[in-house]
Amino acid sequence: MCIMEVIKQRRSIRDYEDRPVPEEKLNRILEAARLSPSARNSQDRKFIVIREKEQRRKLAQSAGHQPHVAKAPVLIAAVGTKPEYHMPNGVPAYPVDLAIALDHMTLVAVEEGLGTCWIGGFSQEIAQALNAKGYRTAGNQGNRPFSRDTVRGMLQNCFYIGQLINGDGGWTKAKHEPFISKDL
Repeated sequence: MCIMEVIKQRRSIRDYEDRPVPEEKLNRILEAARLSPSARNSQDRKFIVIREKEQRRKLAQSAGHQPHVAKAPVLIAAVGTKPEYHMPNGVPAYPVDLAIALDHMTLVAVEEGLGTCWIGGFSQEIAQALNAKGYRTAGNQGNRPFSRDTVRGMLQNCFYIGQLINGDGGWTKAKHEPFISKDL
């Protein structure tokens, strides 16, 4: 499957079938995280795979009682192992590194025919204990329809300020008005 097809198919899944994720699929998802870039290529992170039902239930409670967190057969906690490291611009590296890794995992999960959902709203006490920036649910998705706005719809309310690449490959000053291509 080409990457654009995977990106187009990706969506947040909040309904999972009650069956385990095959080990080989989970390993490919974790391998995608391992291969993702990180600041200084330090790989200062770890991923905790949670399959036990009682642990998933407790994590669902810490995530504001989101039922799909408990229903997903696999939870993956992304944990920064060196939260004290900041990039030269002063930004902590681990939230960026973990976001990249989680996104890689999401795309491979789609390619593997699995659904995922990023869980950002969870107990900060648990997050601080783990240095976690996000949880990812994973599993075989149930049947729930979805729709997405088109690029044109998404850009209806976007205003570009500064410079944009024009159709000739050169730069043009943007105005305070929506930039919408006629081709979208």
